[in-house]
Amino acid sequence: MKLQVVIHEAEEGGYWAEVPAIPGCATQGETFEELLQNLYEAVEGCLSAPVKDVQVTGKDRILEIAV
Repeated sequence: MKLQVVIHEAEEGGYWAEVPAIPGCATQGETFEELLQNLYEAVEGCLSAPVKDVQVTGKDRILEIAV
């Protein structure tokens, strides 16, 4: 899976980024390298929403896929 990311230079120094395809998914870093590392962790965290937040009935299935 490929995602587009918008990277901004922070006024106070460093960078911050947002992932438009995943509402609320954003992170920051003091250096560009730190931003990239944090970005992978942020995307993984945003895509790991727990199933308990979704109404599941007896006819539903829970499937975990790798992207």
